[in-house]
Amino acid sequence: MARLIKTTLVAGLLATAFGCGEAKMVQLGAVLPLTGSTALYGESIKSGIQLAFDEIQERGEFPFPVELKIIDSESNPQKARQATDQLFAADALAIIGGVTSSEALEMVEVADTYGKIILSPSASSPSLTGVSQNFFRVFPSDFLDGAKMGNFSTQKLALESVVIMAAESLYGRGSQQVFKDEFERYGGVVLEVIEYPEGTADFSGLAARAVSLKPDAIYLADFAGEISAAVKEIRQRKFQGRILTTHAFNTPEALAEAGEAAEGVFLTQPRYEADSEDPHVKDFVDRYTQAYGKAPDLYAAHGYDAMMIVGSALKNAKRPATSEFRKGLRGIQDFPGVTGNIQFDEKGDVQKFPRVYIVSDGRLFDYDSYVEARREELRRRMRELDRQRRATRN
Repeated sequence: MARLIKTTLVAGLLATAFGCGEAKMVQLGAVLPLTGSTALYGESIKSGIQLAFDEIQERGEFPFPVELKIIDSESNPQKARQATDQLFAADALAIIGGVTSSEALEMVEVADTYGKIILSPSASSPSLTGVSQNFFRVFPSDFLDGAKMGNFSTQKLALESVVIMAAESLYGRGSQQVFKDEFERYGGVVLEVIEYPEGTADFSGLAARAVSLKPDAIYLADFAGEISAAVKEIRQRKFQGRILTTHAFNTPEALAEAGEAAEGVFLTQPRYEADSEDPHVKDFVDRYTQAYGKAPDLYAAHGYDAMMIVGSALKNAKRPATSEFRKGLRGIQDFPGVTGNIQFDEKGDVQKFPRVYIVSDGRLFDYDSYVEARREELRRRMRELDRQRRATRN
């Protein structure tokens, strides 16, 4: 059985009664990988969830007493499934989880058995779209992510050929297939798709093969640690082309591990920037930084939004029932999340359109803004040179 994390938050918000009985403590669950290979995502998401839960509690917005139980999936889809069954058997109203697509798929099957709802903060495989009426997610499908990179790489970077390196996982295959289809649709040539077992640690031979094909770019579809390792191996072979990848690379740990090798890497993700001037985002970043001593990353932000969505969906619930929660989720319109406005389509997906980012000096920059800033700097320098020339003539 998956390990139960001791962190249990209790919101005894209302000591009122439902009907003739006393208020019953309502349980919400979260199943997250807090140990194992994908723990860096799970820990960030957990921090965001807890921050949001505390805020909802402080404002007294739950209509009944609520308890949040967090269980560690240990980065194991089968343990995520067991934890989901454990929580729903204990009458949890809903669960935030399915951090990875593989975990989400297992959890959804259990949710269907109980007729209860899973809200994923980060699972993004296209295969999850419409998988169940009980599955919702606040992270957009990789269909949008891969399509964006396929369009960008051919239309803006003018790339003509690519080699794809992808893990043999639900996430890796889903991401690379969408990118491949879109790259080819715009006239690009995929020289080879190199698939490898999930959890691969040694990328030396794989990188050597990819570089030997002399593509304009190499596209990586995997999780953060593996992307970092692959990027370093590719750079060591003096590859002069572009390196393209997914939002999974955007963790502080992965960028730090890749170091200088990450410079110039392109990735796609929903728009979220911790240094944004948006007042809503700034307030979130300030609260998070005060609570945890560091800025929130992409995954902390999505964990925060997931719990805030739960709070919003329950806010006007007349009773703690799945039907009321589902009604609340379906009624959400343009919810102002820190990762963008959120509402669910008929398949439980959100429509957040990804943007392309580039790594520069160890940080992520929106590519369009980055290019415009460099152009403005060049124009400034040209104006300064022109001023100096005029001064010299005078």
